[in-house]
Amino acid sequence: MSILRRSNRLKFDTILLCVSLVLAPIANVQANDYNLPELGDRSSATISTQKEKIIGQAWLRSFRSRVPSNSDALMYTYLENLINRLAQHSELKSRNLDLLLVKNPTMNAFAVPGGVVGVHTGLFLNAETEAQIASVLAHELAHLSQRHFARGLEKQQQNTIPLMAAMLASLVLIATTGGDAGLAALTTTQAAALDSKLRFSRQNEQEADRIGMQTIEKAGLDPNAVAEMFERMMRSSRYTKSKPEFLLTHPVTENRIADARNRAGPASQKQFSDSIDFHLMRARAVLLHTETPQLAVKRFSNELNGESLSTEASRYGLVLALTKSGQYEKAQQALQPLLDASPEKIAYVLAKADIQAGFEDFQKALTIIENRLLNSPNNHPLTVRYAELLMRNGNYALCEEVLGAHVKLYPKDDYVWYLLAEVHGLAGNIYNVHTARAEYFILNGVYDKAKQQLENALKIADGDYIKTSLLKERIIQVGLMMEEITL
Repeated sequence: MSILRRSNRLKFDTILLCVSLVLAPIANVQANDYNLPELGDRSSATISTQKEKIIGQAWLRSFRSRVPSNSDALMYTYLENLINRLAQHSELKSRNLDLLLVKNPTMNAFAVPGGVVGVHTGLFLNAETEAQIASVLAHELAHLSQRHFARGLEKQQQNTIPLMAAMLASLVLIATTGGDAGLAALTTTQAAALDSKLRFSRQNEQEADRIGMQTIEKAGLDPNAVAEMFERMMRSSRYTKSKPEFLLTHPVTENRIADARNRAGPASQKQFSDSIDFHLMRARAVLLHTETPQLAVKRFSNELNGESLSTEASRYGLVLALTKSGQYEKAQQALQPLLDASPEKIAYVLAKADIQAGFEDFQKALTIIENRLLNSPNNHPLTVRYAELLMRNGNYALCEEVLGAHVKLYPKDDYVWYLLAEVHGLAGNIYNVHTARAEYFILNGVYDKAKQQLENALKIADGDYIKTSLLKERIIQVGLMMEEITL
């Protein structure tokens, strides 16, 4: 296993976080005890958007260091496009958002001050339409646009850092241990008190519902989906031992559902078409969280022969499951009707390339993607898969070139940096191995290893003034990141 893979310290880190958070309010810890910049005090109780951005980025790196993310470029791009679509119709002043896709089957999404939006892959499993998943995202964007977190701090007159740490601990617990264990850990006296401070007020929730509904309508999506999603969450909590994680900090009541239905108003009578892309991503999420590819084959086959939210998506899921289980000929046969109907659809083109890669005909697989890239240059899912196949086929020089250009377009994508470091290593480009690894570790909040990689690169660059200067500056920046926040 590559040395870039995260070590299995999630449980230890989570326990350590919880212990520190339980003790924090007892000891009356101040911001300076965390070696952090003061983002608000009792006299001004004000947090600037610029300061929110700084701590939000630090929070994101810390979260990544503890929680397994998902590198599915297709799913990421779909969500990024949907969030951007909603953001354009929201009240956000800054639409510079960072998406975090969390590999977890639970129903949850969250927004962190500074423009960080997190989505659990399980949200796809629990939504039945694009508008339903959009309703959750629009609600979170509303919390950001109205700066409910900062407004809550003004009322509580408390320092930002302990609350951001509490938010981190709570979301890490949910993402790594599931709702039951996460909720159990938050029921101790002090931890429960912290968790209560993470909840938005009833007024904040009502405001986010109202503004989120407006965003949904302006984006051309079905406003009925807001109430529908709330109802799905409530039904889920009735038939399981624990509530959906989203409800732990966003409680839903019958009155809230009724209000959502009333707000939909005349728009509820319109006809809204659903997005096939949502259903395709939902199929990918189903496969991701099904125990074995064989079980997924059975599930999608049953859907095709019975009831399905989308027969096209069920067929696509069957293709993916057959490919993952090594049944390439069957996968090829199942895919053909989809290609006949939509030969240029990127999801189907990638599925076709993956089948050829399964046959170990890498050149054909690469040609399939190259042809599609002619019409969609720099497309993220196509480029990432192209690079992966180039690496598998031993085309290291071209892979370095492709990823070197792509990482400039996606500098915050840790998986692209991971691939780039891997191919540099395979190509014997040791200096660039160290610099790419450093960027990967920075994005994942592993600052000590990032600094070590930069220092290793500095030794190799000895005598090159430009490289040396750039590396020294980056080392200083890493040191500042370490001082910004310690969660």
